[in-house]
Amino acid sequence: MSGIASGTLPALLRLKRIGRVLASVAKPVISPGCGLRIRVNAAPLVWRKGHEHGNAKMSEAGKEKEKTYSEAEIKARLEKELPRWVYEGGWIRRTFKTTSWKGTLMVINTVGHLAEAAWHHPDLTASYAWVEVRLQNHAAKGITDKDFELAKKIEEVVLWQPGLAGGALEGTPADHRFSYIDYKKS
Repeated sequence: MSGIASGTLPALLRLKRIGRVLASVAKPVISPGCGLRIRVNAAPLVWRKGHEHGNAKMSEAGKEKEKTYSEAEIKARLEKELPRWVYEGGWIRRTFKTTSWKGTLMVINTVGHLAEAAWHHPDLTASYAWVEVRLQNHAAKGITDKDFELAKKIEEVVLWQPGLAGGALEGTPADHRFSYIDYKKS
């Protein structure tokens, strides 16, 4: 368990207890030198008629299959809309470079919040100074608009630098003691 501080694993498992995703569906896999991977099983939801999550009905049963994109379409959209993301092995993926374990946990928390809000859950792989995000629509068995939309939101929020916008927010100080995202490498 090199690179994992004592008590960190329980903290990471608590990240997956947000909303209706219970810790019992989070499966951590730890390999020495390979980091930590948290896999959340994404089974199709079947709720009783009328049960709602936010403004959306929560029933996948009887719903038409979403349009999946071909490899050429995916690569063209990534090049145009998400140039730092790649298509590989049936997933769109992106690695964010962080400056420390603290930064890695902050990225994981951010992605976790966005995924829960969107109700579309990526696979995450993390190590001391990086987080890999992989998106695929399991129910549709491919890449759909949900994957592109969530990738765009993750990109926007994780790489947000308010200090560059010239507004009232000054952003994280340039001092390495406070940085958590390596914006130049991400």
